[in-house]
Amino acid sequence: MGHAPHILVVDDHRQIRESVSRFLEKNGMRATAAKDASEMDARLSAGDFDLLVLDVMMPGESGLSVCQRLSAEGRIPIIMLTALGQETDRIVGLEIGADDYLTKPFNPRELLARIKAVLRRTEKPETHAGSLAGKTVRFADLVLDADRHVIDDDRGNRIPLTTADFKLLTVLLERSRKVLTREQLLDLTAGRAAGPMNRSIDNQISRLRRKIEPDPLQPRIITTVRNGGYCLAADVEVID
Repeated sequence: MGHAPHILVVDDHRQIRESVSRFLEKNGMRATAAKDASEMDARLSAGDFDLLVLDVMMPGESGLSVCQRLSAEGRIPIIMLTALGQETDRIVGLEIGADDYLTKPFNPRELLARIKAVLRRTEKPETHAGSLAGKTVRFADLVLDADRHVIDDDRGNRIPLTTADFKLLTVLLERSRKVLTREQLLDLTAGRAAGPMNRSIDNQISRLRRKIEPDPLQPRIITTVRNGGYCLAADVEVID
């Protein structure tokens, strides 16, 4: 990323959004603040942002609703801020498209580290495609445009993918019919080891299944292998 990353901080608590914005700017980033979803939409339409820091609990449209809406459009990486004890919100946030989450109260340095980690994964989309960069890929009854990060199904529907969705799908497509453990998937998609309670890959798989499986409750494309991990159970055809 050749410019200073521009972060949009959305939180209804003035002190939080202003202190976070000041901290990010002191550490080489640009920051813009918004107090709610309406103001956030206005900022997004008027500017170019690299990442969204988004509070879950806000008046009006909630952070979870915003996350789901923006993730469906594949517009911008999102880090959710959740209050201590809101375990369900954290899980739901990851399932509907958040790239990471942080529990309040938090150390600003940890937020900065998480922002940098997400930006490293998203700043060069072409590297996410690996050997599929610039290709069109057919699998199951779906066609992936690796450059545009969208899938077309056989009913004419176009499905946008978030950066996390696209990275995970690319890893699976490059290793179709192979069983990959959660540890392998986390290493290949995020470059880090999985902790004993890490559920991020399971959440990402669930989110991706809801986008590409005819019946996400009985998946046929991305299958679960008991005591093994996950497998893309489809033949893959790369179209130049």
